[in-house]
Amino acid sequence: MTEQPTIVLDASALLALLREEPGADEVERVLDGSMMSCVNLSEVLQKAEQHAVDVEGLEHDLEALGVRFAPFDTPAARSSAELWSSGAGLSLGDRACLALAASVDGVALTADHRWTGAGLGVHVEQIG
Repeated sequence: MTEQPTIVLDASALLALLREEPGADEVERVLDGSMMSCVNLSEVLQKAEQHAVDVEGLEHDLEALGVRFAPFDTPAARSSAELWSSGAGLSLGDRACLALAASVDGVALTADHRWTGAGLGVHVEQIG
């Protein structure tokens, strides 16, 4: 039996789930056992607050659904910085997600169309 790769959620994927946008069902199916960088969690919390969405306890709800949060430590900072030179115009959140996916040999799940085919050296799946 082949072990499934870890799914690493980008903020855009989790926001699609929270907003019930296209691809939300794909994200919901992979929550249990997935990971997310704390940088991306911060993005989700900020975007939700920007749109007056109550996210009190969201991280605890996600943990109860099986999502694990990865700290943004020194190795993650270095890996994220190295992705900047890709020329793909990636934000810090984008790079944090991709660096985490690379570190666990996982799959980055995103709604961002710019990631696919950008030759980032990380397996990327797009929702929606």
